[in-house]
Amino acid sequence: MMKRLVLASRNAGKLRELQALLQPLGWEVIPQDDLDIAEAPEPHPTFVENALSKARNAAFHSGLPALSDDSGLCVDALGGAPGVISAHYAGEPRSDLRNNEKLVHELQGVKDRRAHYYCVLVLVRSAQDPEPLIAEGRWEGEVVLSPRGQEGFGYDPYFYLPQQGCTAAELTVTDKNRISHRAQALARLLHRLRDITPS
Repeated sequence: MMKRLVLASRNAGKLRELQALLQPLGWEVIPQDDLDIAEAPEPHPTFVENALSKARNAAFHSGLPALSDDSGLCVDALGGAPGVISAHYAGEPRSDLRNNEKLVHELQGVKDRRAHYYCVLVLVRSAQDPEPLIAEGRWEGEVVLSPRGQEGFGYDPYFYLPQQGCTAAELTVTDKNRISHRAQALARLLHRLRDITPS
C-alpha cells in the first residue's frame, strides 16, 4: 500500500522531481493544490525557516505528513542572491524567463560566476511535530550567460556543471535526479522516512 505525503509546493518541476524520486520507494506524493491548500507565506530570510513554515501549513490543513522543499540558486558574486527569492527574483508574477534575464544582467562583466543550488527538505509527521526531519543538499556549479539545454526548470539552462561539462538543463531527468541538490537532500532524508507511520 502506498504511503501518502502532501507536498507543500505549487512548483510543477519540484513535484515531478520528488514524485520520480519517492514513488519507487512506495510514497504517493500529493500536491497541496489537489487538497485546496493555500500556499504558506515565505517571509523568512533562510531556506530552512521557509521550508518549515510550508510543511507545517500543509500538514495542518491535510492531516497528513507533509514534505516541503525550499531551494534556490546562490551566486557568490551576488552575495548569495537570488537565494530565498530565487522563484520571484524578477518580481511577480513569477517567471523563469524574467528571473534568468535579471540574473544574466546582474552578472554582465563578472568573471567569477561560481554558484550553487541549495535545497533544504523538511518533513513533519503532523503540524505540531516537535522533531521535524531536516536534510540539506548543495550542488556546485557556475552561471553561464547563454542558455543551454531543454530539460529541467528555473535556472537550469544557465547552471553549468564543470564536472559534467554541461548545464543542468542538458542532463537527462534520470541523471539530474541522481546528482542534484534535491536528490542529495532527499537521499539524506530517505532512511528516516521509515519512522513515519502511514495515515
